[in-house]
Amino acid sequence: MKTHYNIIIAGAGGIAEAAGLILAEWSAVTPTIYIGDQLLEKAQSVAQWILDGTTKSCEVIPFQMDATALNTETDAIFKKGDALLDCLPGSLAPHMALIAKNHELQYANLTEYVAETNRIIELAKDADTGFVLQTGLAPGYIDVLAHYLFQNFCDQYGVKQVDRLELKVGALTNHAIAPHYYGFTWSPVGVATEYIKNCIVIRNYKKTTVPALSERASIIINGIHYEEDLTSGGAADLPDALSGLVKHLDYKTLRHPGHYNWVEQQLEKLKHSDNPISGLQKVMQTDIPHIEDDQIVIYAAVEGKDASGKLRRQEIAKRIYPQQVGKHKLRAIQTTTATPLLQAISWLLETKPKGVILQSQLEANAFLNGDFITRVYGPIKSSV
Repeated sequence: MKTHYNIIIAGAGGIAEAAGLILAEWSAVTPTIYIGDQLLEKAQSVAQWILDGTTKSCEVIPFQMDATALNTETDAIFKKGDALLDCLPGSLAPHMALIAKNHELQYANLTEYVAETNRIIELAKDADTGFVLQTGLAPGYIDVLAHYLFQNFCDQYGVKQVDRLELKVGALTNHAIAPHYYGFTWSPVGVATEYIKNCIVIRNYKKTTVPALSERASIIINGIHYEEDLTSGGAADLPDALSGLVKHLDYKTLRHPGHYNWVEQQLEKLKHSDNPISGLQKVMQTDIPHIEDDQIVIYAAVEGKDASGKLRRQEIAKRIYPQQVGKHKLRAIQTTTATPLLQAISWLLETKPKGVILQSQLEANAFLNGDFITRVYGPIKSSV
């Protein structure tokens, strides 16, 4: 077994910097970290931020990288890498996955984009290394957690089917003001996309597609009232994996009450737009502030009848706040997104599978109790 790894991080945004710092600070054996971005100055800035923030001795090397065309320098870096953490926009994921395949790198990404994920599944099916896809927070951790709940429920109550499997996540501010009742804690592009693209769900045991923001409801979690609605991408591969086994499955995004009504008003104004995603993004970037002090609310539930016919429901809810890592304080969205990505790449380096591994195919109990994840999310008990 190797005692040292060269880990390449593609991208130099907030998740990339968090992944780099956590790798430097929490890895059992500190790796050499390469930070690649189209803007060299940005990569250099993140590399220095990581070095300033870690308490460990660590080598962090920035480099300029074009995701669509490698030059001699970047090709040399990829040749000596062991793993690639793809923190670039989802539209570039197939390009990065192809680079990983050609250089025989273990690969993990974050994107919720369905079409791009399907392209990677096709190109990596005969790869000599492993590819864990959609392994951030949502999609990612929430899907492994929900799959764990499903498996645990079936084992505990001696059944093979359940009525409902619910996945809900909110990246939220601690306070919310009118009229939008929201603050950005991550990419405005991602928010606008998930509000408009269709959602893959299970209805009456069959995989199907429904419009985003078409099933709003209220929910109380730990005594706090939220609104929930369908958004795209968060269900990962569960609609495929659990078709025929779950009657009703969907992923919903949690928001403070009032936010979805404001979004509907903006979309009504954009109903004749050629590009409503871009239009909504512009409105949100203009009217909604960016807020550093965030929280992540996670809720997963399974409901069904046991072998005797009694209706039962099991739930797991978590609330996660910003956390000190080394000398820096990371936002909750950073730690909750970066640690499943790191857990995935750690597992790939240890087990060395080949081809694509989707969220439903991860060994849920081991993944949810992995070293990186438990420092942020806490452990999951063997039974609920």
